Amino acid sequence: MATLRRRLLRLLTKFNVNVHDLGPGAVVLERRGDYRVSRSDKRSWAVTRDAAGSADPSATVGEPVPLGPGATLSVARDLSPASELALHKKAQEYLGARHIASLLRHYRVNCVFDVGANIGQYGQQLRAHGYRGRIVSFEPVAAVAEKLRQVTEDDPDWWVRPFALGREDRTDSINVVHGSMSSMLGPTEFGNTRYKRFRRTRTQEIILRRLDGLLDETLAGIADPRPYLKLDTQGFDLEAYAGAGERIREFVGMQSEVALMRIYEGMPRMDEAIRTYEADGFEITGMYPVTREESTGRVLEFDCVMVRADSLPGQA
Repeated sequence: MATLRRRLLRLLTKFNVNVHDLGPGAVVLERRGDYRVSRSDKRSWAVTRDAAGSADPSATVGEPVPLGPGATLSVARDLSPASELALHKKAQEYLGARHIASLLRHYRVNCVFDVGANIGQYGQQLRAHGYRGRIVSFEPVAAVAEKLRQVTEDDPDWWVRPFALGREDRTDSINVVHGSMSSMLGPTEFGNTRYKRFRRTRTQEIILRRLDGLLDETLAGIADPRPYLKLDTQGFDLEAYAGAGERIREFVGMQSEVALMRIYEGMPRMDEAIRTYEADGFEITGMYPVTREESTGRVLEFDCVMVRADSLPGQA
């Protein structure tokens, strides 16, 4: 049988396929001119392609970099600028998600308020990283909220509320934009230039609610509530935050998209937002780039992750 296996593998080389024998019972088949297979360490191989989907003969896998117990990083050398940016974005998204999941466990969070939920990407990320507590997602755009309900229908502890949060209870109009960029605010000149989708905006009447008026209902049934607040409202975060009033002090942690470049009219810059959160006792544990300009490399927005250190279990 082993002899037949070797013959079959040699035969594949005649059909424009490279064969890498990894040891008993394992091989990597590499299509020539498309994929590149390189040994990363004694037990690992890496399969790489360039951004265009074809082989990059100059790209070789770098030496494995140990990141700590149970983690090793191997990255191809000589990536194109676009591939390098894509690598950074994926790495930051992954590390940010792990950091948040770790904080939720460390601070024993049992209810996450997902404000600006879109179709549930954040909640799904929490579940994928092991969070099993309650999620309350707020999404005011009717068609998007319906998609969110479909995502959550088999998860009884993931609740959907079809409205936005603000500093007062009222009805208002939201600018509906394709994708995840609908906002209570209109775009700036920079925003219009950066995002062509703003040219196809329509408005929809929605309901805004104050967060402090919703807490008793949404925390019902949780014996010792330890809530966490996630804000992603396209420039409206401070308005949503203001609606928590004095009850913001019940939250053990939070995160907010903070802006270095104003995409929407009237949105606060990063320094103003962080000063507001710090004044209420929150302290930064991580900053993760959300969007970055490919041409200049400058960051437009960060996800700012914060906790109230005195709410750590065992600190009282």
